Amino acid sequence: MKIRVELHTHTQYSHDSLLNKWFYLIMLKLKRIKVVGITDHNEIEGAIKFKKFLERFGIRVIVGEEIFSSKGEIIGLFLKEKIAPGKSPRETMLEIKKQGGLVYIPHPYDEKRYKTVLPEEEIAKNLDLIDIIEVHNGRNIKDYFSHKQLEIATKYKKVQSIGSDAHTFFELGRNYNEMEEFVDKNDFLESLKYASYVKKNCIQISHQVTKFVRIIRLIRKGQFNEIFRIINKRYRRSEQAAGTENKSGF
Repeated sequence: MKIRVELHTHTQYSHDSLLNKWFYLIMLKLKRIKVVGITDHNEIEGAIKFKKFLERFGIRVIVGEEIFSSKGEIIGLFLKEKIAPGKSPRETMLEIKKQGGLVYIPHPYDEKRYKTVLPEEEIAKNLDLIDIIEVHNGRNIKDYFSHKQLEIATKYKKVQSIGSDAHTFFELGRNYNEMEEFVDKNDFLESLKYASYVKKNCIQISHQVTKFVRIIRLIRKGQFNEIFRIINKRYRRSEQAAGTENKSGF
């Protein structure tokens, strides 16, 4: 029987999300998602806690983590322990493998979020450790980002997956994989090879919501210098954009 599996999602345990367990439960039930991969930034506490809650209501949880390596983000699926950020891509992947997890490369191409993208040269160097490459990310602001992601996954002949990257309740259940039921990690990977996808374009406001959430979190922590840094950065970008428009004669 085919089931809906949503991978690459974030809870309130990520620095840029406020999604609690009730939002997860309501939206996943409404969208008939049977399995969800929770992959908070540099953290697995939320995935473990949400797993206990959601599985009481028949929603299976894959515990994961989106780890910021020294070169970009890497997701580990089927994890048991948190993996510290800042290690090299290969060290990060080896840590995932030590736990018996799967190495999943999120958004392998994204011009907007280039700082978080793992460079293709790192993908090429670590093919022996990579299991899955994301071919569409629910937060892609341009369609051709998905085309480039698919090209990369196809080029390196890796198992392909749709990634939701949901940070807000209205993103949950929009992008998912339809695949056969699975028993364990290996069965999951085999089933994913033959999955079909349901994908939707990015809800643009979702990026603004996560920026707002980050600022709220920083205010709560009293980290006002970081808030000013973010505001100044955005101001400089708007000034540069305005200067470019003026030079173009518009």
